[in-house]
Amino acid sequence: MQKLSQQQRLLQKLLPQQIQLMKLLQVPTAYLDERILEEIEENPALELTAEDHEEKTLDEKTPEELRDELKIDENEDYVSADDTDEFEKIDISDYVKEGDDEDADYNFQKDVYGSDDDDDFAHHQARSETTFYEHMLAQVNLLYLEERKQQIAEFIIGSIDDDGYLRRDIPSIIDDLSFRQNIATNEKELIQILSQIKDFEPAGIGAGDLRECLILQLKRKESTPVIQNAIKVLDKYFDEFTKKHYDKILRGLSITDEQLREIIQVIIRLNPKPGAIYSGGNKNDTYIIPDFYIIQQNGELELQLNQRNAPELRVSSTFRDMLKDFDRGEKKDNRQKEAVLFIKQKIDSAKWFIDAVKQRQDTLLQTMSSIMRLQEDFFLTGDESNLRPMILKDISDRTGLDISTISRVVNSKYVQTEFGTIKLKYFFSESLSTDSGEEVSTREVKMKLNEIIQGEIKTQPLSDEKLTELMNEKGYNIARRTVAKYREQLNIPVARLRKEL
Repeated sequence: MQKLSQQQRLLQKLLPQQIQLMKLLQVPTAYLDERILEEIEENPALELTAEDHEEKTLDEKTPEELRDELKIDENEDYVSADDTDEFEKIDISDYVKEGDDEDADYNFQKDVYGSDDDDDFAHHQARSETTFYEHMLAQVNLLYLEERKQQIAEFIIGSIDDDGYLRRDIPSIIDDLSFRQNIATNEKELIQILSQIKDFEPAGIGAGDLRECLILQLKRKESTPVIQNAIKVLDKYFDEFTKKHYDKILRGLSITDEQLREIIQVIIRLNPKPGAIYSGGNKNDTYIIPDFYIIQQNGELELQLNQRNAPELRVSSTFRDMLKDFDRGEKKDNRQKEAVLFIKQKIDSAKWFIDAVKQRQDTLLQTMSSIMRLQEDFFLTGDESNLRPMILKDISDRTGLDISTISRVVNSKYVQTEFGTIKLKYFFSESLSTDSGEEVSTREVKMKLNEIIQGEIKTQPLSDEKLTELMNEKGYNIARRTVAKYREQLNIPVARLRKEL
């Protein structure tokens, strides 16, 4: 049997403006301009300032274009009762105040490291680069192959990974050539063409795995006893070499420790990713756009927000003028009322977005300012040992902002200091207590652990148990499993793999 009942529940709901702010907080400075341009495309009442606005403005648009944009149908003469009630509540004076069409009330500062007229920062000349595929194709053309073999060679090159390896097996390539290119071939012919490609530059191209890649490079070198032994090590004792089981290699090849050292030096100078010199170029050229700048002025820290990717915004004067014209008019039909409701909605949305951008800047500065003050010693000296234990709650307590807000600010943001550009998450770490009861950052503990490992005798590397003992002697009370965890976070291998001859 169904029955009615009353329930009282306390729910927390976010306003659309709050949701918009939360999303803006997560956007790094590098992509803020893209987000702003997206909003401008969606909302015709929002526009850039005159010097930034290169697109067609509302003043330049024809009445027909405006009508299409406002979705006004001249034949439609109907406004719902709800819309009428909403229309009656509109105070036109709220939307035609002088100054609304001026620049947003947030002030865009000059950049710390250059004037606004410095176009070098915003405009970069594109470099002409030869891709890995083009480099390989040029070498294929020098073989002067018949058309069919040329197509097979080009297909093989297209199957080579960016790092220079051909990780696909021969039967799969034969099948693809048959079904995709309608070219019939066999394993013998394919291997013959592939062997020619393996002679290309750089050495090691077209190898199926690391071992073959290194051997191909060694075979290009002058044949000496060291090179010959290095090839034997990779050919017969590759697993032992990678796992540093040097005793087995010494016994198997009947060589001395000194000879093995020479072999190791030859091998480690080889290039494990020969194709990366072409494919990795763009990755190496990428740079980080900092969200904040911290500089020292006479021993005092100064914080500035990077504003380069935040173009100045304002509410469109054309939309305000349309409301003024409507307010001065005597005849107010339903079609005009519909247009006013649309304009009101867009102006409100524009004002909310401008306000959200301002709140974003205030929140970013407030959060970064608290981080800077808490880690002041580090920003003055650049010494990692001066980093204090700090978690999100510490900044939340200092700023009065919610922890989730702090998390959004910290995520994917960078600060440029005199000691380099650093990710904000770098400054956050848990704390540990020393023998004296002093709280230290886990980052400091990792740094001490790294110092001990760097200072160890490489022929007799320290085990995790020994590292734990040494850390405890220095006053850091941590368990062996914690040492192992920190060692892995530092990308330091176990003792056996750190051993050197």
